Formats: sequence, C-alpha cells, structure tokens
Amino acid sequence: MKTLFDKTKLLNMEMKNRFIRGALWEDLADEKGHMTPELFNIYEELAKGGVGTIITGYAFVTEDEQPNPGMMGIYDDSFIPEYKEFTDKIHSLGSNIIMQIVYGGFMTNFNVGERTIWGPSTIQNETTGTWAKEITKEEIKYLVEAYAKAIARVKASGFDGVEIHGGHGYLLSQFLSPYYNKREDEYGGSIENRGRIIFEIFEAMKEVVDNNLGAARTKVVVSKDRESYFKDYAIKLANMVDIPIILIGKNRHLDVMEDLLETNMYTLK
Repeated sequence: MKTLFDKTKLLNMEMKNRFIRGALWEDLADEKGHMTPELFNIYEELAKGGVGTIITGYAFVTEDEQPNPGMMGIYDDSFIPEYKEFTDKIHSLGSNIIMQIVYGGFMTNFNVGERTIWGPSTIQNETTGTWAKEITKEEIKYLVEAYAKAIARVKASGFDGVEIHGGHGYLLSQFLSPYYNKREDEYGGSIENRGRIIFEIFEAMKEVVDNNLGAARTKVVVSKDRESYFKDYAIKLANMVDIPIILIGKNRHLDVMEDLLETNMYTLK
C-alpha cells in the first residue's frame, strides 16, 4: 500500500516523502532578482514543515526579460553564492530543492515599454495587451544558450533539479500553440516543429549537466470534491508515459490524496 509519507525517488533524487511544493511566484525577490530574508524564510519554513521536495517560484534566465516584479533571477553567476547558501540550508532541514526557470514573453505588463519582448510570431496577447516581436532564429539560438547557462548555474548552486516553465501562456507554451505560432520555418507548422525550441533547450541542458539533475491560477477550494483538480489529466498522462508524474493543484486533505494515490497506484508512480 502506498502512502503520502513513503520514501521514494525521482531519477537519482531521494525523496523523504511524496509531498512536493509546486512553483509559485512570491513577489519577494529584490529588483535584480536576488534573494531577500523574507523570501529565504518562506522556503525555510516549508522545509521545517516537512515538505519533502520544494520547487521555487520561476527565475528569469536573461537579465533584460523579467515578466513580473519580485521574481528570482538566474541570469548571471552572481546568484551562485547566495543560492548555494540557500540550498545548503534547505538540505540541512531534510528537503530537496528544485529551481523553476522561465522566459516570459508577452504574458506580462511589467516594464513593457522598456524592453524587447520575443514571441514565436509578431502578435498581441489578448489578456495583457502586450505585443511580442517575432524571435529570429539567431535570437532562438541565443535564448537556448541562455537556458543552458542558467541550468549550469542551477547545478553549481546545489539545486537538486530544474523545472522548465512551459505553461500559462509564457514563451515556450506560445511556441506550442498554433494560435500564437504562425511561423513558416522549422519552428512552426507541425507539432514537432512548434516543440523544436523546447527539445533544443532540453538537449542543451543535458550537455551542460550530464543528466545529473532531476525534474519536473489559483482556484478556491471549498470542498473535497473540488480539490486535486488536475487529477484526471495526471491519470491520463501517467497512462501514456513510464516516468513519475507530479500532481499539483489544491491537494488539501490527506485522505483525498491517499485515496487518489492508492486507487490509481497502477498509474501514479
């Protein structure tokens, strides 16, 4: 019988339990993306509270592309010493720590007039009203290299893994969407082409870290039948792949989580 408190593994990363804190933007880093005492304390309290594995809020990979204020940064080597102190502390409390990294694109209203914002095509975001400039192939190469350098810093900083943000209308999900991606080159058209930039980032990541790193809008929950609201997607996905699946999205009650884990133990690793 599986329980939420089982020790388990994600690739080579030992996990003391199945509890994972999903990535959330805290809006507590300084204006350059560096840690503050308030931000440090949030993660320290999570580790002290027994969360086995913590994923940070997203960190921006190029200095001139920060989609929201108060985000963590990972765009140059100045972050490594403070993040090493940070990861050492989290590890000393018995938890794993993974960093999420991102390029935002036009899902932003932050400092829009002061920077160039890339998108798969020149198009306006209907939610933010922000326009994106079509990224050139040379700029794609630069961005892939920026991700690779960021991932190298993640490793040097002592994180246990890295998560590449690919959802919620940010740049990589824009490439996947035929609505936003109108390109006619090798980065547009078929799903294989629209996903090409993601696979290039992944391959660059593998070259940097030698496969030594691991992983992977709020809704108000008022009753048990409304929590774990991504579970159906997670179960379908788990039936399609042979790797561990992480379920986020208002997992509140232990009995609900235990039941989900036990009744779907043939799919949820």
